[in-house]
Amino acid sequence: MGTLKGHLLPGMFFLFFSLYYSVLTSLALLRRQRFCKPPLPPREKRGHRWWQLVPVEGVVKVVITLIGIIPEFFYPPGVNRLKMIDWEDPQRPFLFQNNWQHVTMYGFFLLSGVVDIVSQSCQARQNIKLERAAEALAFCVLALLMVAHIENKSTLEIRVHILFIVPTFLVSLALAIEVWVPDQPQLWVLKCWMGLVLSNWLLQLCVVMYVPPSGQPWKGENPADLAFLSIFFCWHLGLGAAILATIYGICSLWHHHYSSWKESSGASYHLCPTGYSSEEFEKLGAGAEAELQDGGV
Repeated sequence: MGTLKGHLLPGMFFLFFSLYYSVLTSLALLRRQRFCKPPLPPREKRGHRWWQLVPVEGVVKVVITLIGIIPEFFYPPGVNRLKMIDWEDPQRPFLFQNNWQHVTMYGFFLLSGVVDIVSQSCQARQNIKLERAAEALAFCVLALLMVAHIENKSTLEIRVHILFIVPTFLVSLALAIEVWVPDQPQLWVLKCWMGLVLSNWLLQLCVVMYVPPSGQPWKGENPADLAFLSIFFCWHLGLGAAILATIYGICSLWHHHYSSWKESSGASYHLCPTGYSSEEFEKLGAGAEAELQDGGV
């Protein structure tokens, strides 16, 4: 991960999921849903198409994190960093500290993906609280390890990583609160906004540390360079808000156009898939809401 490609992969990973959740949040606000992602119906009442049975989000998490973990140990070809302690040295020093930190970060997002798959595919009812808790844990670990990651680094690296920790902590806090209070639109918006900020800032970190537009490396000992890092981070706060507002505007246009088309065609709009009676659906919704409010992790 200590390379340009190593930072681009998680940056694009976070950006993809931030955009995805921004769309979900925008549609949930427009439809006035109680939950950002409505709970899935019981497994026996789902359809038989593959996208109704396969938890795509969890699979994507697993695949991308594995793509990140394997190179940490075995790239470039012929390298093996699985060894954690040098047993041949009498001092028994630890080896490959940065690589093991990166693998640990990826590993908890891998765990989140596995929890999504088990919850949505292997259980009769989806355990949303457990999914949120696993995702919150992954971001908490990311923030914690970032604090340790800046030890023995240059002033420039310390500054950019501290600014990265801020939105990461806020995302983890929003996710942790959602475990118990999932029906708060303010948390959905905060989570998406900070997710866009941390993903864009991680991509900005690639530019600052590896491919500066001026062709000259940033100087950590220069107060002006450090000051502009904070300025650029504030710009990213505005950029994240602008991206989120743009996504909401596009979703609003689509939502109103789709609603008017459904009304003109005489069809009614449904928030969730049909296939069983309204009475059964009401019971399902009530059961899911009770599980979200009262169920444990």
